[in-house]
Amino acid sequence: MKVIWTPEARLQRITIWHHIAADSPWAALRLDARFKEAAATLAAHPQIGKPGQVRGTREFLPHSSYRLVYELTQDTVRVLTLLHTSRIWPPIDTR
Repeated sequence: MKVIWTPEARLQRITIWHHIAADSPWAALRLDARFKEAAATLAAHPQIGKPGQVRGTREFLPHSSYRLVYELTQDTVRVLTLLHTSRIWPPIDTR
């Protein structure tokens, strides 16, 4: 399967990298490598994540502090979001 990061997920990954790199560029590189490895794992084993809190999604923890939320189509793992586990997911609708 191929893995596609949505624009939102890509932006979150970059934001995480910049946040961690401000203190430790080495740690930021290691963490981003874990995100890349997680995507490769999902490409090979897309069902490895647990069913997500949002219907039709799955969740995988590439690191104890980060949750990767994705959905599956016939031949694609689509990464929807990457967020710190302390963040509320799914987001609260404030309408």
